[in-house]
Amino acid sequence: MDFADKVLADLVARMRALESEIESRIAERRTRFHYAVERNRIRFEHDFLAAHRAFRQGLWQQLRHSPLPFILVSPVIYSLIVPLALLDLFLALYQALCFPVYGIRRVPRSEFIVIDSVPLAYLNPLEKLNCLYCSYANGLIALAREVAAHTEEFWCPIKRSRPIRAPHSRYVHFVDYGDAEGYRRHREQLRDHAKVPDDPPPKA
Repeated sequence: MDFADKVLADLVARMRALESEIESRIAERRTRFHYAVERNRIRFEHDFLAAHRAFRQGLWQQLRHSPLPFILVSPVIYSLIVPLALLDLFLALYQALCFPVYGIRRVPRSEFIVIDSVPLAYLNPLEKLNCLYCSYANGLIALAREVAAHTEEFWCPIKRSRPIRAPHSRYVHFVDYGDAEGYRRHREQLRDHAKVPDDPPPKA
């Protein structure tokens, strides 16, 4: 972006390169576990699948060894599915109704919510349910954060007055807090930038 601080832009480029390198190293580690993804379906080699089953813990055994407080608070955890499902619904409605008006491309849901615990034979049914739930919840929250990031860049691209922890993907482009001239000068450019999705995540 021509209105970004050049040093900051270089740092962001280096950060993206490091993120890509990290993903490449993770991809290398994936080859050790002998599975392939075909049409979004995960397939393990037969010998590895059999080895996985040997590590599966029985459901009753897991419950018997779970601390009582864990079991007692579990309904609270699972009750969060209601607000999460509502958030999912309203995010879909918001993107479908508002983003076309703003000219912002929809944030792809599939890049954030990945449900892939079912093929793991070393998990019992409860563990698979828990993994599914956590994958959905964390993916949905990440999706909501990205949708909110595009919205903030479009409407109010101003950095906070003090450092914040783990700012979202768009924050680095925002105008500095208190820079009135920069806000007026770059607002339309930032709105145009909000309409463009970030680079897709690195492929494994």
